[in-house]
Amino acid sequence: MNNNLQNAKLEPVWHTNKFIFALIFFLVTLFFFFPFINPSNFQLHLMIMIFMYAVMAQSWNVIAGFSGQISLGHVIFFGIGGYTSSFFYVEYGITPWIGIFVGILFSSLVAIAIGIPMLRLSGHYFAIATLLIGFSFQIIFQRWDLIGAASGLWIPLNWDSPWLTLQFHESKIPYYYIFLIFFLLSYFSIWILYRSKIGFKLRAIRDDPQAAASLGIPVAKYKIIAFVISAIVMSPMGSLFAQYILVIEPERMFDIEISIIVLLIAVMGGVGNVWGPLIGTIILIPLSEYTRIFFGGTGGSVDLIIYGILIMLICIFRPSGLISFFPKKILERKKF
Repeated sequence: MNNNLQNAKLEPVWHTNKFIFALIFFLVTLFFFFPFINPSNFQLHLMIMIFMYAVMAQSWNVIAGFSGQISLGHVIFFGIGGYTSSFFYVEYGITPWIGIFVGILFSSLVAIAIGIPMLRLSGHYFAIATLLIGFSFQIIFQRWDLIGAASGLWIPLNWDSPWLTLQFHESKIPYYYIFLIFFLLSYFSIWILYRSKIGFKLRAIRDDPQAAASLGIPVAKYKIIAFVISAIVMSPMGSLFAQYILVIEPERMFDIEISIIVLLIAVMGGVGNVWGPLIGTIILIPLSEYTRIFFGGTGGSVDLIIYGILIMLICIFRPSGLISFFPKKILERKKF
């Protein structure tokens, strides 16, 4: 008994696998120096999309993978973030940097407002409810004249203060680094969350809500916390994407397909693991972009067909996602 207690005290709280840290350091260095190899605009765009969808998939992973609530309307936080920063810039000339934080605030409030009644649901009931909420937001924004209704918002071009207005017309490299910084900050924050007390409580709720409640964990409270954190991570991607394309409308910013793609990415990579969404993104987003090149336009939905086939294969042969291909000694923390 004493030996077991002593071993438990010696066991590290943080993951100490040197291979993981070396791999992360290598990838971060590679990302930072990528623009120096003179990539094409398409290659920069592809990397920007990878960073953006990796963060969005991680956002969905917080609510679904950590707390066990499947959301099909996660795109609402993406749309709120994009519309908030764009509206304040178009109407009042407020820099999108401030708009990003205002969008985070609004997304958090919306997450609380819809989370308090909806998170009492579970399973497919919660999924259906979030899906309907997603459609509702798209319809509301299509009829809201203050923010352009169905026509959306056209962000005026600015050539004088690119960093203040987040508009870079001559190169995609500044966009690349901005998305990269948000990507790194998001993943580091979720990595910390995963190993925190909140993270352990969320996973306890995911595995067995009744057992978690019997141990004194306020289940409803922590589900709302997970929903709010998920919204906070998702919202900046909408703001940055709006500044990236400079034209937004409800059909694009509240497209339910975004929620589905984010879900597919996380499921393919591995739900409930910090690195699963990144692995799924690295596979699915290039697939989507290249099918658009070969088949034109939206890719003829070929990418979605391939997504479906891959997800079926993953569910049959690797239910834990592609992350399960990694040896457990790499993924698990060092034990004594």
